[in-house]
Amino acid sequence: MGEIRIIAGTHRGRTLKSFTNDLSVRPILARIKKSVFDILTPRLPDAVFLDLFSGLGTVGIEALSRGAQKAVFVEGDRRCVDMINRNLTQLGLLDRSRVCQRNVVQGLSFLHESFDLIFMGPPYKDEHKAPLALTSPVIARIIEAGALKPGGIIIAQHHENETVTIPDTLYNYRNETYGDTIVSFIRYRT
Repeated sequence: MGEIRIIAGTHRGRTLKSFTNDLSVRPILARIKKSVFDILTPRLPDAVFLDLFSGLGTVGIEALSRGAQKAVFVEGDRRCVDMINRNLTQLGLLDRSRVCQRNVVQGLSFLHESFDLIFMGPPYKDEHKAPLALTSPVIARIIEAGALKPGGIIIAQHHENETVTIPDTLYNYRNETYGDTIVSFIRYRT
């Protein structure tokens, strides 16, 4: 795994700690991250940001660097949680963050708050290369937990072959395609 850098904001150019040669943790590609944040830039100042399936925390940390008020990271892998905490400590961002080791698919009621921006980048396949299709169930968990503020946005990264269904209260207003990856932007109907 190459160096992971913060693209913009107060911590621009800083390098994040990552695992070497661990293919089970796959950070968001830099070009996808840049594109997503170019789209979100006007909404980031003072936003409360949720990073689901956080991995190394690169998305939530980028949000903090670009002006988000707070970021909450939810990740199931203990090694990744430790790495997120190391990166937040190194950057002096712990006071604007909360890191939770939880299984996102089992529910989000433990959050007890709602968010302006929710990014989710679940794994596409399990360790046996079987497709997981986690996007739809996790969107349902977000709504069940009341985690999305009115006017908020869910940013869902998923494989092009994954069928994504969303509750009737939401609509998918934008899709961006990067090879076999689609990033869907979803909000409440008004």
